[in-house]
Amino acid sequence: MPLGEKTRSSSALGRLETQNVPSILSELGRSGNEDEEEQPGWLVREQLKQNGRRLSLSSPSHSAIDPTFSLKINESISLDCLQEMKLAFEDLEKDGFEAIDAKSFVGIVKKCLPATDAVLVQGLFKKIDFLGKGTISWSNFAAHMLQEYTEKEERVRCSKRVAFALPATITARRRADSPVVNIHHSRDGVVMTVREDGAVSCWSPQLQPLRTKRMFSEGNRKWASDFCLLAEYNKLIIATGNREIQLYELSTLEPYCQINALDTVPLKMDCSCTGPDQCCFLFGDMEGCINIISIFDVEDTLRLWNKSPKTGRMPSVAIGTAVLSPNITFVRWKVHQDWVTRAKYLPCLKAVISSSSEETSSLVIGCVLPQTNVQQELSEIQEPCYEGKTTNVQLSWTPQLRASCDQTVFAIHKGVETFDLCEKLSLLVTGGMDRLIRMWNPHSSGKPTGILKGHCAPVTYLCISAEHSQIFSVSVDNTAKIWAVQEQCCLFTAESKDSGIHGDIAACLYFAAVRSLYIVADSVAVLALKTRPQPHGIRTVSHNEPVMCCGYSKEFRKVVSCSEGSLVKVWDFDTGRQVFEFGGAHNLTAITCMTFDTKGRRLITGGKDGCLKTWNFNNGRCLKTLMSSGKNPELHDCVYLDVHNNSYMISVGKDAMIYIYPDLPEEPHHIQRQQSTWQNEVKRGHKEDVLCVAHCPPSLVATGSCNGEITVWNLISGQIHSRLVSPLPAEHHNVDGLDTSVPCMIFLKLEHFSPATAALLSPGTAGCINLWDVNGGGRLVTCFKASKRQQMITKMSKTTKGAVLYAADRIGYVYIYDMGKLTVGPQPKPLKADAFWRAHTSRITGLEVVDNDQVVLTSSVDHTVRLWGVHGQFIGTFGQSDVWNVHITSSWKHPAVPYEVLTDPLSMPDCELVKGTSSDNIDCQAEGLQLRTQRVGQI
Repeated sequence: MPLGEKTRSSSALGRLETQNVPSILSELGRSGNEDEEEQPGWLVREQLKQNGRRLSLSSPSHSAIDPTFSLKINESISLDCLQEMKLAFEDLEKDGFEAIDAKSFVGIVKKCLPATDAVLVQGLFKKIDFLGKGTISWSNFAAHMLQEYTEKEERVRCSKRVAFALPATITARRRADSPVVNIHHSRDGVVMTVREDGAVSCWSPQLQPLRTKRMFSEGNRKWASDFCLLAEYNKLIIATGNREIQLYELSTLEPYCQINALDTVPLKMDCSCTGPDQCCFLFGDMEGCINIISIFDVEDTLRLWNKSPKTGRMPSVAIGTAVLSPNITFVRWKVHQDWVTRAKYLPCLKAVISSSSEETSSLVIGCVLPQTNVQQELSEIQEPCYEGKTTNVQLSWTPQLRASCDQTVFAIHKGVETFDLCEKLSLLVTGGMDRLIRMWNPHSSGKPTGILKGHCAPVTYLCISAEHSQIFSVSVDNTAKIWAVQEQCCLFTAESKDSGIHGDIAACLYFAAVRSLYIVADSVAVLALKTRPQPHGIRTVSHNEPVMCCGYSKEFRKVVSCSEGSLVKVWDFDTGRQVFEFGGAHNLTAITCMTFDTKGRRLITGGKDGCLKTWNFNNGRCLKTLMSSGKNPELHDCVYLDVHNNSYMISVGKDAMIYIYPDLPEEPHHIQRQQSTWQNEVKRGHKEDVLCVAHCPPSLVATGSCNGEITVWNLISGQIHSRLVSPLPAEHHNVDGLDTSVPCMIFLKLEHFSPATAALLSPGTAGCINLWDVNGGGRLVTCFKASKRQQMITKMSKTTKGAVLYAADRIGYVYIYDMGKLTVGPQPKPLKADAFWRAHTSRITGLEVVDNDQVVLTSSVDHTVRLWGVHGQFIGTFGQSDVWNVHITSSWKHPAVPYEVLTDPLSMPDCELVKGTSSDNIDCQAEGLQLRTQRVGQI
């Protein structure tokens, strides 16, 4: 991790303690001009138009709430500032205030953070006061910050989108095979393992066997303790229990030479090039010592050793003889008080790092040679001999102690079994018997910068991937994890039952070139890393799965969209940027419907799991779960309504029942059951799935089913007010597979009817819309063709003022109808669309008109959520790279249209246009051709 970069530990308190942040003021109090992103071209042009005056991204008619304001507090607040705010809350409580209002909250925050904008603080107050009480307490404030941070971690985990391909690819292994001592990879991508009996096996990255060769002769009781590769000199180096270091040709696996007569058994070994024609071998032993053999003029020295007398079938040179060469330097450091668990040379630091299971010197980073008085120290260790002249020198195996200035010692509870160090991230990670992964600044042994918790068994392997800022860890229970370095959270876990890896772990290897983790246990296994690809190519998408619904919160100026993958995303309405998300909202089942409470501060969602849930969508906290008792409880639609100062939530779904829940925010139980059902609902209600519900103030509710039946209910009495059944046109009688369902409804006030009349609009067959007089006994007033292509209308919305209707069909078209032009009577005039355009390439699942800003919000199963002008001008897709401003038309995508809409076959003129067809279809196709040609020309 780069020095000076802030990190987070694994708990909220730990984050505050380990981040040496002087004050939140340093983040929130800075000027808006600092570290600004590059301004988009449309904003620069608008600034020039305004004679150089700085233009706000917000409309003058409203105050934009900074979507990241509360996140900045959570990330940057210091412990002292947090305690100061808590004391301020407590002082007010002592004065008799159990909770504080917005004005007092602004005063507290401004006292701690003088440079903070009061408007932003008021916006934060609204997020915390999701019930609209007008007051909040300290516990509300703390819970909001903690919940928001938790959901932010989850969002990071989802955004990384990394996983292992499960189950693992596993090789077959014979029971008679001896254990593997280690695993490495060569430069040409070959994966190599060495067993204790000296058998070297070579594999392809996909674990296809290439070759196997025994390095020790039959009947020889020699055993291998470790091995490493010196690829620069084409050497495979094996350490043995006979106190030998054997060198083999890496390409042919033929014996080359060996260093024998070591005074101790090399347990863990490493080798590396240290300079031009220089290298070193190092190994740790049972006495806690690190032995280093540095070689200069490597090629000449190895060639000389290769001509030495043979011991067995391999040229051998004793260590006592080897160190007499002027090209050899031997050092033995006393580092640990227990066996060395791992040793590694660090070319970046020109130092050696080693670990042990004892606590006082669990991990030590030290120099290879003494940094002070080098010549004196070397003279005590060896007597060099030049030009072939030898002197009788007795090699001293007495370990040397480094000066304290020549090493950094880390004392860690229960010692260290494994470690890794990354120079690029300036990060050291350690793991051991206490199951914790500690993150360190390698230049400071004081306290870890972070602790990763999650393993349930001792950690046996760690590796840092600098390219993707990830940590790979393996524990002795065969669990492999992927961690994000910056966010310090677990991205993925592969347990033994999922990966199929069993047995005692002998060795592990992360091969960055093929992004695979190799684990050697009962057999050799590979966990290939897969990144979940974006399946949309050059398309801009809002979700990675179909969007099932969307809505707009006027209170916060936020757009909320819900997906089939149970993911809720919150978008900034004014710019199109995502500000928040939380997943698993309905236990990974699809979210099918959503709405807001009257104040627009709480989100209500319904899913295939049959539950209706209320949320504080600004931090992802589930406030209440409303459960139905139906046998098939999948929900299709929901609505929030007020009746005589009481609030209710109504949901309908697959079991043909209507569930009514009173909105009781103070109800202490998190899970709430529905009230008793209406008698008429059971006896005379729907017999098929209920698809939609609509409210007509004050007390009428209409429900539509998949068989085309509409029932209007009196909400207070539970009695059926009227039944409406759509008539079939004559041309559709006896048509098989005709869709007569009612996917949506809307109540509308029309000048043609008296104020006491309730006019209901519902989809009919073949793209028609039916107009009903509900209070007139359920009379069908008129019917008009809404979809030019005779597709079922899936969503409808209306303007607050006037009687303008927006209707969307199942192939992505949006139509605008002025219902004030609708004529009724014996010979009504056909109602024509004032405008229409294709907004999506698939079924539209969300449609809402935002009157104050003169825009239209749409969502679709084509994975997108889009914003349009009221006449169909394309503003943009939520999630696109370029930001927009709803009040500055030069920031819109218009006159461009979405690329996939432009190129979709249904957007093209049909061949029937040439052949000749009905006048309606010709008009529709001609209009589509004209519109498309006009837009292509503008692009």
